[in-house]
Formats: sequence, C-alpha cells, structure tokens
Amino acid sequence: MVGEPTIAGDAAPVEVLVIGGGFAGLQVVRKLAGTPVHVTIVDQHNFHTFLPLLYQVATAGLEPADVAYPIRTIFGKSTNVTFRHGRAVGVDHARRTVALSNGDELAFDHLVLACGATAAFFGVPGAEQNAMPLYTLADARGLRNHLLLTLEAADVKGTGGAAPLTFVVVGGGPTGVETAGAVLELLEVCIRRDRLRIDPSTTKVILLDVAPRLLNGFPRSASTYAERALSRKGVEIRLGESVVEVGPDSVTLASGEQIETRTVVWAAGVTATGTMADHSGAAPGPAGRVSVASDLSVTGHRNVWAVGDGAAVPTGKADGVCPQLAPVAIQSGRHCAAQILNAVEGRPTTPFVYRNKGIMATIGRRSAVAKLPSGPVIKGTMGWLAWMSLHLFYLVGFRNRLRVFINWTWRYFDWPSGPRLIMADAETAD
Repeated sequence: MVGEPTIAGDAAPVEVLVIGGGFAGLQVVRKLAGTPVHVTIVDQHNFHTFLPLLYQVATAGLEPADVAYPIRTIFGKSTNVTFRHGRAVGVDHARRTVALSNGDELAFDHLVLACGATAAFFGVPGAEQNAMPLYTLADARGLRNHLLLTLEAADVKGTGGAAPLTFVVVGGGPTGVETAGAVLELLEVCIRRDRLRIDPSTTKVILLDVAPRLLNGFPRSASTYAERALSRKGVEIRLGESVVEVGPDSVTLASGEQIETRTVVWAAGVTATGTMADHSGAAPGPAGRVSVASDLSVTGHRNVWAVGDGAAVPTGKADGVCPQLAPVAIQSGRHCAAQILNAVEGRPTTPFVYRNKGIMATIGRRSAVAKLPSGPVIKGTMGWLAWMSLHLFYLVGFRNRLRVFINWTWRYFDWPSGPRLIMADAETAD
C-alpha cells in the first residue's frame, strides 16, 4: 500500500520473482540488476519478443530473430539475476511460492506479475479456432507460413477462372492498420518480384472495425490520413462492421453478409483472461487485468505487484486506467522495481503516474502517423522516420538494431527480396 513499507526477509537476500519477460518484466529486472536483491525471471520462452514488429515478421518483412533476443544474454553480466525457463501456473500466497507446469516451485519475498495478455475474441463463434491472432512470435511465424502457402496455392491454380483471393483483417487499431498495409505490400512484391501467376484484380485486403473510424485512440486527423492512405494503396476499409462468426472459409457480419476468405487476421484487442493473471489469486479488473493499488501493488497483497498488459495500471489521474501499450508496460515496470526497493529498504512507496510519450502507427512503406505529447500530428515520410527511430531505440540488442535499420533503409528506396520463406513446420496448404 502507498506509504506502508513491506518488510523483507532477515538474513538471506530478498528474493524477487518476476513472471514474464516482456516489456514490463524486462524493465523490472533491469532496474533491479546490480541491487542487493536476488531476481529470478520466469518465462516459457527463453527470449524477449519486440511485439510492435511482429506484423513485419508475419508479412515477411523481418526475420523472427530480428525481433527476439535471449533473456540470458540480456542479463548475462548481472550476477544477481537468474533466468528460469518454465511456465508459471499458480501462486500460493500463504507459502509465498509459485508453481510451475513441471511441478517445481519457486519461493519469493516479492512477486511481480508481468505475464502480459492474449488475443481477445469477445466470444465470437469460430474466431478462436479459425482466425489468426498476432501476439506471439509463434503467431507471426504461423501467419507468415499461411500467407505464403496461400499465395503458392493461388499460383498453382493460375489466373484462369481462379476464385478471388481475399484477406480479412479484423481490428482498426495500430496492429490492424499496420498489418493490412503490410499484407497488401506482400501481395504486390510477390506478384512483381516472385512472378506469382496471380491477377492483382482478383486479390483484396479488407480491414474491418466496429468503430466509426480507424485508430480510435489517435487524433481524428491521424485517422483520416490513415484511412485515405490505406484506401489509396488498395485496402478496402469497412467501418461500423461487427463480426458475428468466423468460419473455416468465411466471415459473417452482423448485417448477414458473408465474406469468403480462408485468411482472417484477428487484431481486435487483447485480454489478460486465460493468462497467469487468472491463476494468481488476485482480484480481477477490466478485461481480466489484475486490480492494483496506486503504487502497482496487487490489492490485498502487499508483496505482490502487477505491471504491463496484465494489470489494470492506473493513470495517476482521477480513476482512469492506462491502455495496454508498450510505453505503459515500460513505465510501470520501472516504477514497480523502484517500489520494491523502497519496500525492501523501509521507505514508503509512491503512486504511479503515466507520462504520455505519444502514439504511432505505420500505414506502409514510407508512410506513418505519429502524435507526440505536444505539437501537430506527423504524417507521411516524416511520421515513418519518427516511427522508425523510436522502434530502433527500444529494440533490444545491437545486432537486431543494425539488421532492422539496414532492412528499413533498403526498403525506403525499394522493396528488397525479404525473407519470404515457408518454414518446415508449416502446414500443407489445400
């Protein structure tokens, strides 16, 4: 609780257990590295994923290794940090232990829930089974394989009498807008560079959203620019459209219209329901997110903290809750680590205040919108350069930054022959 220190263990080093190696978890551990506590970070993957660029992996703009970095390497020089590869499945608050899926238990003095979120399907029949989310590296690899296999199958059929090739993206937020533009560019480059026998007039990318405009959290001028830019590129934008069912070969809208497609990219939002947040014993908040106090401690548990997408992080102003964005995860992770040190050293904790650093979204090659805390909306090439600079800054690993920078620089002048590879683990197309 704010103003009430947490008393740590007496002799042994204070054990801080961090569940999740995403943006929030990484920031917690970075700030605690080199301090007089011992930190164990647990994740079911041995790498950190840069989620904002997953859509580029999915559309063959980047390699999977370009957006992932080994957690052990990140903290290789931090002697008070240990990595544990595993999946947390439950918390025993009385015994202060976390259970892993293999039956092992890990003890803690302070526990940080930085478990992230998963795709939210909102109870739409067939969506979870037939739509393709884009929230993990495995999701991105699977979508890339599916897209390329679909194009190869269309090439075999040829253009003579072939059925229309339709790709549907559900969700008009940054991920949906970025993915729709990237899918269209992938189609263009495959036809032009790889000489696939596909008639461009038979292909279609449809972007659906129930909201009245794209990029709903952006200024209206940014939404207008994004809609015009995508329309000029050839994306069909359908606003005010609600999806009521997703089948293996079609999408059904609330109006009763059916869109024939075997590719539905689900970018309609995320939820913490189904993650470790559900099994932590913490009080649930909106969309399954863990309810936290103003200092980010979990309600009812003075030594448990929640940050990032899986927490209902307060804005620090009135009763607002922060959106599930990377800047929120980064800032809440840093603040949480500072509060743990405050508690360990007997100082009062302080409330979290979110500082809006701006929002950005790409619309395609050399085109983006960016709204910084002050000033007008930056659009077009300047917006794309601002977007590129920020993402390179936050990308983990010098090698990854260099590879992505070279890739984007090349792409600025001309679309290169990117990693359009169908991996061995891909399913066979019909």
